[in-house]
This record gives sequence, structure tokens and C-alpha cells, in this order.
Amino acid sequence: MGARRIELVIPEDSPPERIDKFLASRLEHISRTRIQQLIDEDLILVNGSSIKPSHIVAPGDQIEITIPEPQKTEIIAEEIALDIIYEDDYLLVVNKSAGMVVHPAFGHTGGTLVNALLYHCRDLSGINGELRPGIVHRLDKDTSGLLVVAKADETHRQLSEQFSNRTIDRTYLAILWGAFARKQGRIETSYGRSQGNRKKMSVLSEGKIAITTYKVLEEFPLLSFAELKLETGRTHQIRVHMAHLGHPVFSDYVYGGRNRHLSILPNKEKLLASRYLECLPRHALHAQTLGFVHPATGERLSFSSSIPDDISALLTLARAPNAPI
Repeated sequence: MGARRIELVIPEDSPPERIDKFLASRLEHISRTRIQQLIDEDLILVNGSSIKPSHIVAPGDQIEITIPEPQKTEIIAEEIALDIIYEDDYLLVVNKSAGMVVHPAFGHTGGTLVNALLYHCRDLSGINGELRPGIVHRLDKDTSGLLVVAKADETHRQLSEQFSNRTIDRTYLAILWGAFARKQGRIETSYGRSQGNRKKMSVLSEGKIAITTYKVLEEFPLLSFAELKLETGRTHQIRVHMAHLGHPVFSDYVYGGRNRHLSILPNKEKLLASRYLECLPRHALHAQTLGFVHPATGERLSFSSSIPDDISALLTLARAPNAPI
């Protein structure tokens, strides 16, 4: 496959900006951290010269980027059961269970979806590097549901382009805190990493655009059951947008959907809320549908997965909150 080379020229109307930030906003599926690594290895040059990540680009600058061929993965293939919804020579669609991490990272070197995929399928795309073979997009550890995995680089590139062009159909189901004044709506915000906690994402005054639509399907005491669709695919987007509206995803430890939300409820409602929380220890978010154009055949494919048992149990309780356990 060999190294991939990209050449860019800074447009005349571009404002001054750090090169790592500039490239991170324009190169799909290459993180700012990875860009900084490439700069440190002299694999990103400006006007033929080495630079630092803090270099400020100027109109007319010529940028040369060399992305090395992915190294052979050292990740151990593990015999882990997968719920495969669809598979052919080009890709597969997996129904990920809650609790499974998508790819290896610090603290999660085994038991991931990637470990399972390497056992099931020896040939996966290498665009995302040795730790993320085949991974076109991801779901949070405690989010269940559908994701597509690429077996070849060209398949990966075409699927990534569909994500970038917002032509992928993705529908989520979520249980959210509270009753909505507006039963459906569209949220469009600037979005990025939280300035107070770099492990969290946040709605910001400026940043990348994030768009989510929602529709309330059912209402219960203290809770709402909703369908949500992503027009963009930012990290933690649904969880952050719902918390921003004051309706965090139920049982979301990070964005105020668990103990922090429980603490603000009136005393008479805390007992029922505690009962709900005992029913579901992870956040109540499920990627139910996934639709895209098959990169090889051109056929429009659409897949759906059932509500997992743990979320279904909470719905049953919410529909009859006074029933005996």
C-alpha cells in the first residue's frame, strides 16, 4: 500500500492559525495528536521546511504531508462473541454490546471490539493505524448498537467520505431525564473539548458545528423516551447536547445523568429516581439504525437493532413505576 502523500496550499483568505489545528479541521479521521506526531517526525513540512505544531500558517504556504503505511498490528486477536448483523467481502455491520470498548487504549488493551474483529476477520482496513484497524466510526463504551467496520482501505475511504458528507443515516434511542416543553426539535451548536476538563466535550462559543435532532416518543414520571438523529458525528454529541438542554441521558455519569441529577430532584421524587437508577447502571443510549451506500455495489443498505434488554427493563419499570419489583 505504501505511504500516503497529501499536498495542500493555504487559501488566500485563511486567517492565521496553528498548523496542527488547521490540519485537524481539514483532514478526516486524523486527530490533532496524530498530526503533532507527524510534525515531530518531520513528516509534515511547510514550504519544504520542518516546523513545530505551534507554527502559524499563512496564505500561500505549501504543506506536504506524508502519512506512513500502517504498521502491522501487535494487538492480540481474541475469541470474543460478536453480534454480526451483516457481512460481505468489503465490510461488516456489528451490533456492539454495552460495556465493550471499540479499540485498544490506555487501560483497555484487551477485550475490545478490535480484538474480537481480528479473530473473526484477519483482513481489515489500516487507515486509522495499528490500534484501530477497520474502525470507521465508534460508539462510547457504554453505548450499545450498530457500527460499520471496513475490511479494505478503499471501502474505509468511501465510508468515511459518506460520514464527512453527512449522508450516513444514524438513529439513536435514549431515555432522558425530565419532560420536554418542545416534543421535537433541532439543536445546532459550536462544539469542542471542554476548557475545564479535557476528557469531556462541551458546547462552546466557537468550534466545530454539531447538529442533533430529537423527537419524544413516550413520557413517564421523571423520564422521556426519545429518538435522536445525528447530522454530525462529534464525540459524545448526543450526551452533551441533551445535557445542554437540561435533559441529560439517563444514568450518564459524565454529563450529569446520574447522581448529580438525582441530587437536584425534590425529596418526594428521589425514591422513584433511585429505583430507576438501580435498574440501569450504564447510560441509556442505543444506536438503533444505520444506513449507508455500499462502497462497492452502490446499493443503499439499512440496518436496525432491537432495544437491548437492560434499556427495555427500564422502560417496563417506567411504564408502571408503582408495580412491585
